[in-house]
Amino acid sequence: MNSRNMQNQNKKIGFIGLGVMGKPMSLNLIKAGYSVMVFDLNNDAVNEVVMAGAERGNSPSHVGENCEVIITMLPNSPQVEEVITGKNGILEGAKPGSVVIDMSSISPIVAVKVCEIASAKGVEMIDAPVSGGEPKAKDGTLSIMAGGKADVFR
Repeated sequence: MNSRNMQNQNKKIGFIGLGVMGKPMSLNLIKAGYSVMVFDLNNDAVNEVVMAGAERGNSPSHVGENCEVIITMLPNSPQVEEVITGKNGILEGAKPGSVVIDMSSISPIVAVKVCEIASAKGVEMIDAPVSGGEPKAKDGTLSIMAGGKADVFR
């Protein structure tokens, strides 16, 4: 492992949305040695990922406050907008320079809107929907289409 990978693995990753796709994705991050804090409305899913080694987040804002990189994997545009920009959302806790990576499949209009709101607070965004479904999420071979600033992506 090179020093850049080791440096990245020292950063805590927030993961919000532990459904069919998010739960196996977060478990794969833990297996890869990353420190992960999770949040979901489904306590059973949270408990399962916490038992695998994650830290429990109390809210999206709490995850944003404690993680430099926050991944969302949510059902649709309204949930993404609420979790990132809403009351007790990620942006209430996130520090300037944090990066939110939305891996949900949402409307491009909502993605741009959320990115603009995040940018005004000094938080970077990457829009990174995935392809491959639950089997690829479980075995860690999803295809990811990422859009955002090149330096933030790196």
